[in-house]
Amino acid sequence: MNQRTNTTIPDLTDPLGEALHLLRLNGTFYCRSELTAPWGVELPRFEGRMMFHVVTAGECWLEVEGEAPHLLRQGSLALVPHGNGHTIRNNRNNRTLPLFDIPVERVSDRYEVMRHGGDGELTHLTCGVVRFDHIAGQQLIDHLPKVLQIDTWANEEGSWLHSTLRFIAQEAKELRPGGETVITHLADIIIIQAIRSWLDSAPDANRGWLAALRDRYIGKALAAIHREPDKAWTVASLAKEVGMSRSGFSARFSNLVGDSAMRYLTQWRMQLARAQLLETSEPLSVIASHLGYQSEAAFSRAFKRVFGISPGSVRYNANVPA
Repeated sequence: MNQRTNTTIPDLTDPLGEALHLLRLNGTFYCRSELTAPWGVELPRFEGRMMFHVVTAGECWLEVEGEAPHLLRQGSLALVPHGNGHTIRNNRNNRTLPLFDIPVERVSDRYEVMRHGGDGELTHLTCGVVRFDHIAGQQLIDHLPKVLQIDTWANEEGSWLHSTLRFIAQEAKELRPGGETVITHLADIIIIQAIRSWLDSAPDANRGWLAALRDRYIGKALAAIHREPDKAWTVASLAKEVGMSRSGFSARFSNLVGDSAMRYLTQWRMQLARAQLLETSEPLSVIASHLGYQSEAAFSRAFKRVFGISPGSVRYNANVPA
């Protein structure tokens, strides 16, 4: 197999675990906030990014349009997975200031400190903005709620979270050789732990694509597609891979995933292709070969059916829909 399409997923028995393995973050940025009542901050939408807030002292309200307000207490972690604009404030009646209107102390390219508010009760927040650099991560994020709140990290269970945040702050301040790599991996751990907690308890985690990943048969088929998108998969070969009849597999796949196996395969390949077109300078013929297409023309037709634009146009138009 060509190295580019080999996603180097370890040989796991849990397809959902494999999807979590692919949650590699990029562009991690942190802000430590020291906020004294009364205070309120309005955060803009960050397209294609995930934001998170960890309350290390005090409490605050987080509000996203269309969602009930979320009260975050000390030890709470809240993810805003889809980059939606939102507000955080100590009292729901407080006015808010736009994030970029509030002065900050820039410690490094990846870390800053914000001090804001009046002379009242203190709230400490550690906030981050990240994005995922693999489409498996993006696919998983699509299935998360507008706000994912975790409040179970208390006492001994939560001590690792606070020590990790302290270590991130120290690394961000000093930014020693390899510091950005350390920070990114620590962010991976914090966010994946939060998502794992949600997957273990939320009813929505047992529906759609997430339920399909957990399924004994369809999960194996999805993992096979994710590992080897360049393989000449057919419904029959996927059914054989997971030990089902062709008709039974086809019906089960469509019922759980909400799409046919072949359409899912094409969509997965095209998302990989889009990422390669935007992030590399490889010729179309090479990308087509990486993804299992025998000709550039066949690849281009498939790409245009999915995105409504030719692959050759993507590098000149970065706004192709994801």
